[in-house]
Amino acid sequence: MTLDREQVLRSAAALLTHKSTATMDEVAKAAGIGRATLHRHFAGRDALVKALEDLGIQAFQAALDAARLDEGTSEEGLRRLIAAVEPSAGLLSFLVTENQLFEGDQVHEGWNRADARVSAFFRRGQERGEFRIDLTPAWLTEALYGLIGTGAWAVQVGRVATQDFQYMIVELLLGGARRSVEQ
Repeated sequence: MTLDREQVLRSAAALLTHKSTATMDEVAKAAGIGRATLHRHFAGRDALVKALEDLGIQAFQAALDAARLDEGTSEEGLRRLIAAVEPSAGLLSFLVTENQLFEGDQVHEGWNRADARVSAFFRRGQERGEFRIDLTPAWLTEALYGLIGTGAWAVQVGRVATQDFQYMIVELLLGGARRSVEQ
């Protein structure tokens, strides 16, 4: 029987987004495989998290592509992005909390590409007069990531209804980022 690596990663992601401290034994059980099999494919937690990072980056890049951020207004692009990222929001939230991914020069180049795309989106919105210019694109990007992570966590623990995820993130971010007539 061959191991479906992506299925193992998706099972690990599902578990770790709900229980970030899960052991490798718990990950193996969630994936329906033995601990030895898991360790043959992922030498330890760090190797598993690195593989999850690759999966998360792929999911986020796909969400950015699906959002068509260059089309329509910035608000429309933001709404499409949040809708596209929602299925992987829990995984992205987990990855952001894994500090070893962001130490020094060890940051995965995929995150840098994603950050550049999101920052460029906010910069275009500023240039069009749709977003405030007193908030940097880098700050708006970090605020977006924070809202996605917090929204995912709030849904997972039952504090927020799943159907409210997109609305709450978009409305809160736009409420603070939208450029008013006075500016």
